[in-house]
Amino acid sequence: MRQILVPFLCAVLAIAQQASPPASQDGTVKFSSNAQLVVEIVTVTDKDGKPLTGLTDRDFTVTENGVAQTIKFSEFQKLEEVTNPTLPPLAPRPAVAAAPAVTQMQIKPEAPGDIRYRNRRLLVLYFDMSAMPQADQLRAFAAAEKFLAQQIQPADLVAVMQFASGAVRVTQDFTDDRDLLREAVNKLLAESQGLDDDAAADTGAAFGQDEGEFNLFNTDRQLAALQTAAKMLGTLNEKKALIYFASGLQLNGVDNQSQLRATLNTAIRANVSFYPVDARGLVAQAPMGDATRGSSGGVGMYSGQGAMGMMNIFQRSQDTLYALASDTGGKALLDYNDLSMGIVQAQKAISSYYIIGYYTTNEALDGKFRKIAISLREYPGAKLDYRQGYFAGREFNKFTTADKERQLEEALMLGDPITDLTIALEVNYFQLNRAEYYTPVVIKVPGSELALARKGGAERTVIDFIGEIKDDFGSTIQNIRDKVDIKFSGETAAQLATRHIEYDTGYTLLPGSYSIKVLARDLETGRIGTYMSKFTIPNLEKEEKRLRISSVVLSAQRVPLSEAVFTAGKDKEQITNPLVQDGQKLIPSVTRVFNRTRDLYVYLQAYQPTAETAQPLVAFVTFYRGSVKALETEPVLVKEGLSNRLKTMPLKLSLSLAKLPPGRYQCQVTVLEPKTQKAAFFQTPVALQ
Repeated sequence: MRQILVPFLCAVLAIAQQASPPASQDGTVKFSSNAQLVVEIVTVTDKDGKPLTGLTDRDFTVTENGVAQTIKFSEFQKLEEVTNPTLPPLAPRPAVAAAPAVTQMQIKPEAPGDIRYRNRRLLVLYFDMSAMPQADQLRAFAAAEKFLAQQIQPADLVAVMQFASGAVRVTQDFTDDRDLLREAVNKLLAESQGLDDDAAADTGAAFGQDEGEFNLFNTDRQLAALQTAAKMLGTLNEKKALIYFASGLQLNGVDNQSQLRATLNTAIRANVSFYPVDARGLVAQAPMGDATRGSSGGVGMYSGQGAMGMMNIFQRSQDTLYALASDTGGKALLDYNDLSMGIVQAQKAISSYYIIGYYTTNEALDGKFRKIAISLREYPGAKLDYRQGYFAGREFNKFTTADKERQLEEALMLGDPITDLTIALEVNYFQLNRAEYYTPVVIKVPGSELALARKGGAERTVIDFIGEIKDDFGSTIQNIRDKVDIKFSGETAAQLATRHIEYDTGYTLLPGSYSIKVLARDLETGRIGTYMSKFTIPNLEKEEKRLRISSVVLSAQRVPLSEAVFTAGKDKEQITNPLVQDGQKLIPSVTRVFNRTRDLYVYLQAYQPTAETAQPLVAFVTFYRGSVKALETEPVLVKEGLSNRLKTMPLKLSLSLAKLPPGRYQCQVTVLEPKTQKAAFFQTPVALQ
């Protein structure tokens, strides 16, 4: 992950366009022109780190892709610092009750000529209610109250935002009225204790993610919510500091690494620095956990592996917070009980700065990255912090076929992933011989993502797929390039809201570590989604202690190949694909979300290359809810195998989920080989609707 050391690298690209009608009947001709206004935030300090004041546009030099630009305006934002501000005391907080509804969905943008934020510091208190237990929420609210009562400065304007019930909400827009801010925090406190009947419902549309199963079991939703918050704040030209209260942020489940990178890049472009605050404070954790969770048991209790595993989980939950801060120029507050210090850190980080604007000489709306360089004509030794470039606007409907192909190829090479389209991906592996493994790749795009194209009156659209698989050395091993043609008519159109567009392919790979990056594009609207992940194909030939098994596929759908209407390449030969048998295709779940009204299918392969003859196996599936066993299937005896050198034993299990209540579970698949007393286990989190 790249490190961005300049904290305030951002610009707002405003496109001012004057529409002109065609020539009138009297012969009068009207001309129109397009101008792209680029606004840069620049912090200028001397060799001692003190802000340089009194500079004008004549002191700065700006180039874009090496071409000199004419500065149209420059303005100095001076933030007055008061060491010990005298604040009137706040009235005692009333008993917790439902505060009046003050919720809105957006930050009010600045109108042309609006100077209400001039010489002001913009701070955002962002509470991730979806990821904080109630005790942590109370600590976060107490920190906000302390800041409002004792530490706020005259130059500070504060907004309150929250992510809860699947939506990003603005509880209070920027203001210096401490009573309004306190009222907003009090409302969140009431909601956290279940005293507010007007809490927002789960709309799922507030942060650009599909509201179906793609949103239920995907930790990307928290990062996508942060990205949406940064986009809201991007309508303001000034610097913004977002104080992110959360109980850690550990990426697990269906992880899309491109979402983390997209969130960081959106924040940088919007001039937002993240200041994460771990609401757990300084944690004194028992080696095997406290009374809130059951013991893991096993020999790990005595070898130290259990305690080390818990320590690693806690550390990973803070790593992402640290990355969010360091890559956007902020600072994380970890392992500290006075959470208000996280707000003070953000407050002290924003000092006086310049706003510089120019109209770019490159008016092409090609969507390409443009590099910006800013320097001073004099003042040797001065340090400038600013955004290093921006992406130009684009008009997809004016692209030629060559432009569209070039756009997709360039998007694949970009370090800044595009996440306009929701996409999920699953990679599995099955051993073919002692050296090679068949690796099926399944990509899903929710059908509801095509609603925009359908509303635009399109009768069909094409989903383009492009991607690559690289090894540990960065060499491209395999390429992905295909498409799915979708028609918006008849039964297909009616199914778009509930079914998914699926692309699947497969490759033969050797054991090792790989990375995969895939882009999907709606050819009608030009919206692009990116998925990036790492995966490992183990060398099962070196496995001696455990039973050798392939990856485990969980599915709720088995359909004839002829009916796989949303699957690209359905007419291709899939002889080596173990998920295709007897004309039926097993569709991997990818998102690990299942419906209780449908059966769950489990498929894997076990390999016994050293045995003289294939040995019988026993397999069963267990569902855990916390430390409680919710369901365990009857053991299934498998005797029949494939007549190959690996002595492959296919295991096909199916079970009803009707007895399980809706919720989240840990699903474990256990395979035993009684003769050799070897075993293999597979665990994954699942959700039932």
